[in-house]
Amino acid sequence: MSEQLKDASPKSQIDYIAYEKTPKFKELQKTRRNFVVPLSIFFLLWYFAYVLAAGYFPEFMATPVFGRINLGLILGLGQFVTTFGITMAYVAFANRKIDPLTEDLRAELERMEKA
Repeated sequence: MSEQLKDASPKSQIDYIAYEKTPKFKELQKTRRNFVVPLSIFFLLWYFAYVLAAGYFPEFMATPVFGRINLGLILGLGQFVTTFGITMAYVAFANRKIDPLTEDLRAELERMEKA
């Protein structure tokens, strides 16, 4: 049975490990990383600043803004807004930058597979 499973694996002529070292693939990685890493750092700093402010500066977070709405509540809701904003920014970035690079790489790999 294990012999059949070995034979059932797809055969490919492409050395994917070597392909990861090509300039086009590295460009894709760099493009994605240059967008994702700074945005992730920003969000983590913003998130931990909120948590730390809630823990260490409760009187600041309790500052009334209007009625029973305080600064802590507004900043907490801002976490959700930020999450949606980051998601929308990444989708727009991916559609504009990542997807075209990915399509080029896919087409190249498909040509290599057929050759």
